Amino acid sequence: MNEIHQYIPNLDDIRTVSQEQVDEFQKNGHTITLGLLSTDEAVAYQKIISGAADKFNQEKRKLNERDTYGKAFLQIMNLWRVNEQVKRFVLAKRFASIAAALLQVENVRLYHDQALFKEPGGGPTPWHQDQNYWPLDTEKTVTMWMPLVDIPNPDMGMLTFASGSHLKGNVFDFVISDESDDAFDQYVRDHRLPIVRPSAMKAGDATWHTGYTIHNAPGNNYNAMREVMTVIYFADGAKISAPKHKYQENDLKQWLGSKEPGSLADSDLNPLLL
Repeated sequence: MNEIHQYIPNLDDIRTVSQEQVDEFQKNGHTITLGLLSTDEAVAYQKIISGAADKFNQEKRKLNERDTYGKAFLQIMNLWRVNEQVKRFVLAKRFASIAAALLQVENVRLYHDQALFKEPGGGPTPWHQDQNYWPLDTEKTVTMWMPLVDIPNPDMGMLTFASGSHLKGNVFDFVISDESDDAFDQYVRDHRLPIVRPSAMKAGDATWHTGYTIHNAPGNNYNAMREVMTVIYFADGAKISAPKHKYQENDLKQWLGSKEPGSLADSDLNPLLL
């Protein structure tokens, strides 16, 4: 009964970004939008998403029992499929309209959502590229990374980007691991790519990065959970590419409805958002 009467903000207004932001995103592979949620909206959705994440979190091991990936964050995916209130957030036109503007396309589809909660004392997120996981034939992909709580300092686990790294496409076939961290760290240094991150973010701010932007995050040295919700978008009209490894095979099954390579990426799991 409480859920029915809970304040659930409507996020289906269309937002725009400046041409300068679009240009920045295209050049650097990342940008930031401030105040995308009001304080009241951020508070409401923090309660909704953190509650759903807690309910569906499957990680029960202690931090010291996990590998590098497991220490980096609690990862709870596709909450929009199991919680109607989270669904309003994930399918919101407010976010999708910005994704489409940054990608310079008319419409976008959902790839999937992820709650990424970095626990107090949680380890760093290694350098990686997201799109190595995705069997999609387009480079027009973007992830919205939105804190649900204030991040007052990078040492709480602030997302960090290697600017311009997306321009080379897929650099290595490494998934998130110690191996990816070493290889990408060397690559970033060899190519003298600027390392950029916000000094602080408020709940309801959001960063946006392409699927090929190399990024990482430091560990969480605060005594509070770094609560972040992400939504991944791709351009409408994208097709499914043949999986190159087991991780892409898994993504094809999990997020693209096991559709045939060469077919449109338009399964029931990938709704059109505008």
